[in-house]
Amino acid sequence: MDISGEVPGLGARLRERRLRSRLTLEAAAARVGLSPAHLSRLETSKRQPSLPVLLGLSRAYGVPVEVLLGEASEVSPLVRAPVLRAGEGEPTVAGGWTYRPAGVPGRAMQALRVHIPVRVQDAVIRVHPGEEWLYVLEGRLLLTLDREQHLLAPGDSAHFDSMRPHRLVAEEPGVELLFVHTLLQMPTAELCIH
Repeated sequence: MDISGEVPGLGARLRERRLRSRLTLEAAAARVGLSPAHLSRLETSKRQPSLPVLLGLSRAYGVPVEVLLGEASEVSPLVRAPVLRAGEGEPTVAGGWTYRPAGVPGRAMQALRVHIPVRVQDAVIRVHPGEEWLYVLEGRLLLTLDREQHLLAPGDSAHFDSMRPHRLVAEEPGVELLFVHTLLQMPTAELCIH
């Protein structure tokens, strides 16, 4: 179902919000389950989004729907409540991994609870600006930093410069971890969640 009538300025706000989130058209579209071409048509106001798409974009960009619709101004992340209650924040699935927010969006330091299934993205090596800290809650994680391998068990943690080539692989039966990273507000930071 499309939003009835045109919402003035919606396309421009969608594009501006995506750019502020440091997401490429492809990365933002993937987060919401759209094709890049469809998202481009939304951003150029050639199409109006359905309500589910608008809600998905709201979650992907970390702003209320009212902000995208131009009906409210965004509240600064520093003014938002510092507490995220259990059950708040929708999980996101990307590349088979499940990400749940564990902190307020829009900050330089992002906190997530991550589930890594076995044998998903085993070959993906990440390199991006920033730092990462992780703490294993359940399962066993094989962390490769450069060519060093570290097997982490529940209670183990790691903190490293994410410019070091790194890979996270879940051992049986999968891994739950707390994950904190800094993005340094660069487009390549998207690599840390895909």
